[in-house]
Formats: sequence, structure tokens, C-alpha cells
Amino acid sequence: YQSLPKSLFDRYGQAGVAALRESTPKDTGLTGESWSYDVEKTGSGYRISFSNSNVQNGVPVALLIQLGHGTTGGTFVKGIDYINPALRPIFDKLAKDIWKEVSGE
Repeated sequence: YQSLPKSLFDRYGQAGVAALRESTPKDTGLTGESWSYDVEKTGSGYRISFSNSNVQNGVPVALLIQLGHGTTGGTFVKGIDYINPALRPIFDKLAKDIWKEVSGE
């Protein structure tokens, strides 16, 4: 995958951020607006990483929403799996586009 253009991965990084913003449960909207991505060249190709900069008291809020968390009152707020469903179609389409590039279809 070394010959694939970085722009292909940037396009899907941007699409992933848009999908994450849309799927993030909204209270204030800050977590949804705090998504970003990075494309890193590796020895075998590229890696897309997504991150969220909304951190409260040292804890990433996006992960609290995804995995669930305890409250100061002693109850547990169940997590909502919103990250995987948002990114799955993005990665499926990326895989198809990569296949087209490498197979010449």
C-alpha cells in the first residue's frame, strides 16, 4: 500500500471525523465538535488515527460515553457504542477503494 496516495487516507479521515461528529450523543455538543484525525505513514502504508480532545478531569469524555462510567452519586451510566457503528461504513468504503487501486479495477 506504499504507492497509494496519502490524499486517499486524508479523505477518509475527514469522512470519519464527520461521521463521529454526527453520531456522538449530544449534551453540549463539545465532544462531537472535538474529533480530529491524523494520517501517519508506516513501514507498510498508512495509519488513520482518530482522537477527541474533550478531556474533563484527565478523562476523555468520548470514552466515557462509549464505555460507560460511574457517577459521583454511585450509579453507573451505561455506555453507548457510537464510535464503531460510525466508523464501520467509512472503513468498509476505504477497503473497497484500496482494493480498486491495487487491483486496477
